[in-house]
Amino acid sequence: MPRKPKRVLMQGNEAVAQGAIDAGCRHFFGYPITPQNPLGDYMAEHMPKVGGVFLQAESELAAANMVYGASAAGARAMTASSSPGISLKQEAISYMAECELPAVIANIARGGSGLGNIAAAGSDYFQTVKGGGHGDYRTIALAPWSVQEMYDLTRVAFDLADRYRTPVIILADAMLGMMMEPTTITEPPVDPARLTPKPWATTGASGRPKNVINSLYIVPEKLEAVNLRIQARHDEAARKEVRWEEIEAEGGELAIVAFGTAARVCRTAIERLAARGVRVGMLRPITLWPYPYDAVRELTQRVKRILVVELSLGQMVEDVRLAVEGRCPVHFFGRTGGIIPTPSEVVAEIEKLLENE
Repeated sequence: MPRKPKRVLMQGNEAVAQGAIDAGCRHFFGYPITPQNPLGDYMAEHMPKVGGVFLQAESELAAANMVYGASAAGARAMTASSSPGISLKQEAISYMAECELPAVIANIARGGSGLGNIAAAGSDYFQTVKGGGHGDYRTIALAPWSVQEMYDLTRVAFDLADRYRTPVIILADAMLGMMMEPTTITEPPVDPARLTPKPWATTGASGRPKNVINSLYIVPEKLEAVNLRIQARHDEAARKEVRWEEIEAEGGELAIVAFGTAARVCRTAIERLAARGVRVGMLRPITLWPYPYDAVRELTQRVKRILVVELSLGQMVEDVRLAVEGRCPVHFFGRTGGIIPTPSEVVAEIEKLLENE
């Protein structure tokens, strides 16, 4: 039975960590980087309380490969970092994808490129949804916009990773990671001992044929067969796991498409415009992959134009244009380098577009 709801004040980083623990994760491997550090601190404090393992690796590369090893042994395992650290983990993520290993990776993204800064940014979108590492693979990507979703979507991420035997990325940002909000926990924690067994895991071959987890296939036909098997799971996820939210999207001349912190800014802009009698809606992708192409496409039947707002110079806007397929104009507004656009800036951009119709 669902437990009595528990309402707590949590930081976004802490919510991801607690969500992982409540999802049955007992292996966390990480390396310090701002603004993700409170997540690792929380894991260091709380993992031993549930019989779990927290290990600070010697590098981001080592941390990601430790997740590879724990996942291969059948455990729910996780790592987290911020943008430059996630780049370093990409090789291991590609290996895990080809080995069909579930894993959860949280990116509390910061301004880039390069070392950039420690402010909030959405410019890791391309890296997250277009592969990230080498090869023919995808990662499921979840984009929370609140501390509540930082917790909830982390629990979802572990289930999706196991279901599709794939790495799952939680793409948040510095603002979401460091803010504090009330968070309600309703579902009881998962008992790792009650999770569905993984017959493919390398848990020792006593009494059964040995399991081999490998990403090296010298014969092209064998590699193609594995890639097609993985693609079949991607196709299934694209049919079953698309998530999005619409806010005041019925009617009106214009709709916004935004995710994460940018969507929070846009929600305030929508409220300010509504107070002036201007109707503007928003579609917020929650899964960045699989992307809600059909939902965005359907939106064009209800509005005359779309404005994409991002914490970048424009990345998700390409997927919006793919979905729209020329049915209506797609405009873009964004800030880069860790600057978050203000609601007033978004309002001004919308008013300018509406005046120029």
